[in-house]
Amino acid sequence: MVKMGFNDRALTFGTLFSVLCILYSIYRRDPSVDLQERLVRVINGLIQVEDQHITVSPKVVIGYGACVDLFVNAKDLLPYKDEIGFPEHFDNINSMDEFYKSFAYFFQHGAATERFMTNSTLFDILIKDAEKLPDSRYAIGGNAPVMAIRLFHEGCDVTLASSLTPKHLKSIPSGIKVVGDTVTRDDIHLILEYKAQEKWGPYTASRANRYILHNDQHNPYVRPLEALQEHLTESSPDLFVVSALQLMDNYGYPNGVRTERLKKIMKQIKGLPRKTKIHFEMASFTEEALIKNLQEYIIPYVDSIGMNEQELANLYSMYKYGNVSFVSDSRPRVAVVLDHMRSIFKILRSWSRLTIGTRRLNRIHVHTLAFQAILTTKDSPWKQNDVAAAKASLTAFRHVCDSSEVEAERATVLMDDSFSLSIAGNEGRVWLKPEETPVPCWDEGDTNICVAPGLVCKHATKTAGGGDNISAAALAVQL
Repeated sequence: MVKMGFNDRALTFGTLFSVLCILYSIYRRDPSVDLQERLVRVINGLIQVEDQHITVSPKVVIGYGACVDLFVNAKDLLPYKDEIGFPEHFDNINSMDEFYKSFAYFFQHGAATERFMTNSTLFDILIKDAEKLPDSRYAIGGNAPVMAIRLFHEGCDVTLASSLTPKHLKSIPSGIKVVGDTVTRDDIHLILEYKAQEKWGPYTASRANRYILHNDQHNPYVRPLEALQEHLTESSPDLFVVSALQLMDNYGYPNGVRTERLKKIMKQIKGLPRKTKIHFEMASFTEEALIKNLQEYIIPYVDSIGMNEQELANLYSMYKYGNVSFVSDSRPRVAVVLDHMRSIFKILRSWSRLTIGTRRLNRIHVHTLAFQAILTTKDSPWKQNDVAAAKASLTAFRHVCDSSEVEAERATVLMDDSFSLSIAGNEGRVWLKPEETPVPCWDEGDTNICVAPGLVCKHATKTAGGGDNISAAALAVQL
């Protein structure tokens, strides 16, 4: 038997004491410190990927809608009242009662939406009331101008098709060429913003978001369409962006007018050379007849589609089941989004074979609060998926926090350390390793998919225009 001496016992006790000290320090360690360190690693990793992009100056043309946004705090303009009753969905808004019920419907889900108010007199009254609020402010808005400005700031040569008054045309950077007639009255969008965990009566918002109300007269008719056509005959852009078609949703057109306008957009798209990439920016659509029009006249002729999680769920529901999904999970699992993306991609690629002159979809970008997901075909001209996903995540934070700097103390990450590739559960998992692979990417057959963790601004400064900035920034680095 080997005898243990005093020094050996001291060594053993000393080692044991050291181990206990380490375990105790781990036990007492503030978990928030670990989370903050992980956050910093995620931010540094995303910036490192973003910096791989080499700036070029591609030619981009974007249409078609423009407006002036009037931002207000939702609760200031629409204080809660007990007599509101149950939340309810309406395709369009015609009274204050419907406005209250509709706002409650989307607020309780933390879901973004955009609704047309048929009552012009009531809408004008709401605008005057909103203008009197101390924190109200005007800004240039609309999908097309917001995306155009972001693309311009990312180094693109941009042409914007929009109709604005001379007063608000001055808000467009002078480096952007604007095509379209000036108007005497701007279309105004009333933006009711609210923050995450904000309470409104018995309801609590699960995330920061906005409710948009409008009474547009120019945008539903796609006024700049003909003026843009004259420009396109002399230009061969690298990218053509179709946006703001949601402003046709539930609008009271004379019989056949909307279909004719959509057919003209289709003709405009089909007239572009094959080397010009076509991107369609989705939005909040609720009218089944319009979505079916888009399925026939727009979607089969584009290369790329951009959308948020709610718009993805709506598109998936229409193609799979033939009906509209008004709201969806505001924080969907990565696996759910990936499965929906794969399904939409497969369906649209199959449908494109059925009609002459269509394009085969080769890019889908879904932006959510928690992550960015970009799918492209491996033989497509879209470049650097990982850089685009990182750029989208960083742009989301910069826009919502209204800051050019990405500050860890103002950000948070909602994604876990890993995610499943499919809800089926047998496709494996992907682990987030910020120092090694800040943006995980992998191949699936003839496609490549990249997922970037989302940087969430803890105290949102701006909610409207987030998706447009995110989509545009990602497009800019893939041209």
